[in-house]
Amino acid sequence: MTTRRTALMGALAAPAILAIPCAEAQELTLRLHHFLPAVSNVHRHFLMPWAQKISTESQGRLRVQIFPAMQLGGAPPQLYDQAKDGVVDIIWTLPGNTPGRFPSIEVIELPFVAHKRASVNARVVQELYETRFRQEFADTQILCAWAHDAGVVHARREIRRQEDLNGLKLRFPTRQAGEALRALGAAPIGLPIPQVPEALAQGVIDGAVVPWEVVPSIRLHETLRHHTEIAGSPTFYVASFVLAMNKARYEGMPADLRRVLDANSGQVAAAMAAKVWDEQGPVVEEMVRRRNNAILELSAEETQRWTRTTQPVVENWVRAMGERNIQGGALLEEARALIARYGQGVA
Repeated sequence: MTTRRTALMGALAAPAILAIPCAEAQELTLRLHHFLPAVSNVHRHFLMPWAQKISTESQGRLRVQIFPAMQLGGAPPQLYDQAKDGVVDIIWTLPGNTPGRFPSIEVIELPFVAHKRASVNARVVQELYETRFRQEFADTQILCAWAHDAGVVHARREIRRQEDLNGLKLRFPTRQAGEALRALGAAPIGLPIPQVPEALAQGVIDGAVVPWEVVPSIRLHETLRHHTEIAGSPTFYVASFVLAMNKARYEGMPADLRRVLDANSGQVAAAMAAKVWDEQGPVVEEMVRRRNNAILELSAEETQRWTRTTQPVVENWVRAMGERNIQGGALLEEARALIARYGQGVA
């Protein structure tokens, strides 16, 4: 009888034991929030493939659910704090949306410092994050940091010379781009990118400084017919970006799922992001050219003028960093050295 009772108890207990999920088999969904529409190149060609790669490598156990166009509420400048405070799990944003909060990363955003290719800038920014920027972003887990390719000046009128910028109300994405435009005689206006179409329609701005990649998502080519590129490297301006995650959410992940996320972070993710700008930029430019919009390239001589005119912006930044106990001059030298190293042989 004892043997039968023991066997019966064992049989009854077995299902309960089997029902206890193994921690290593846990499934997890992370919510990613960003400000661009679902039709944007960043959403379609970076964030979605990145999320799919993570799902595939975790055998479907780790999912990243993406919410574009601020679908979860708030405004673009609030995205970083949404990740910090745990409102969402992951955000994609520009540090430049909160001017002065992350001063060190501005080094790549200074006029005529960055390379014209995102593949170079992404490697530089991610490396500098790992060695120099980490403390400024300590309240989140930065999955990757990077910067895009050369920015383009899109305006209602032709821009061939510095004088053509006089009084022109141009949207700028970062504090340093705004200072550079002001030095060149423009009237810079800071706006999150989703506000650009309405600002143009209402005459609040006369144009915008954005890379080619973002143009279709805000239909800029339909409103503005004059586009001025800056030839060669270094380029006039770039903006930096971060993919940031709530720290507690990251640290609370099952170890094996965190390993999958880690394997798709850092330089791996930065390279995936950079590819969007470097590949989609020329596609967008060709599309705009077929519309018979005027695409101009600033002459080498005029580029040198712009470089000289905006040099005080760089010098002022270095001084301001000193007041915040940041060695801006050394950081600038390090950034330029990395750009030179990673830019070797990059056309």
